[in-house]
Amino acid sequence: MSTVTTDQPVIAEPSAEQYKVEVEGLSKRYNIYDRPVDRLKEILWRNRRSYHREYWALRDINFKFPKGVTALIGPNGSGKSTLLQIIAGVLEPTTGTVQRHGRITAILELGAGFQPEYSGRENVILNGMILGISQEEMLNRVDEIAEFAEIGDFFDQPIKTYSSGMAVRLAFATAVTVDPEILIVDEAMAVGDQAFQIKCRNKIWSLKSAGKTIIFVTHNMDMVESWCDQAMLLNGGKMVECGAIDKVVPLYENLMEHSELVVTKKFTRATPAIF
Repeated sequence: MSTVTTDQPVIAEPSAEQYKVEVEGLSKRYNIYDRPVDRLKEILWRNRRSYHREYWALRDINFKFPKGVTALIGPNGSGKSTLLQIIAGVLEPTTGTVQRHGRITAILELGAGFQPEYSGRENVILNGMILGISQEEMLNRVDEIAEFAEIGDFFDQPIKTYSSGMAVRLAFATAVTVDPEILIVDEAMAVGDQAFQIKCRNKIWSLKSAGKTIIFVTHNMDMVESWCDQAMLLNGGKMVECGAIDKVVPLYENLMEHSELVVTKKFTRATPAIF
């Protein structure tokens, strides 16, 4: 391209050195303005008058992410991607803290962080330097990244000439090849052909076996059940449950089934009879 309270469910605690990411009291608020002029009014009044509504994307999240694979699951709009972005350092929380222990890489959006006019090679080196990796180290890793991405001569062509599949190949290759302690993925593994998805899966398994911490968002419960050590269920910006897969996934499925029933009932009532 940062204390778990007793009133929230927690997984069994491993030893302290296994925690690579710790979030405490994490909340994220957005101010929603109905009209652009309302933002200007609020500035002119120096916040003595409010012209916005508050939207809390996350509310008081407390969790310690251990080594292994943790899935963030939940309905659309539940706060999963917001949480990933805060952990990755892309967003700042409104309240709370994030502690990260070790090198962190993230695939949050296809092509995110890539400069379209630069070549894949140039973007790889630039991305590494943004992560705090020396240019020398990135130059030593660049051939390995190119080999993993398998985009051929496009590696030395501008990113703007890439397809979405090539962009995600390069993003994933860069993220996993720089030896991260923490890897964050926002559904990027759903993109690409079957062969590349298998390659990604194998790489994830190797990182997991090496004791890395992997956090990813997905709606694919088969992937959660086969890949993950634990899951966190979010809904409405709040943590509903976290822990063992066989405990969290049924809650997610029940939540989604209930949501679909509510939508169906609303649609039925709102649709006039035509026969």
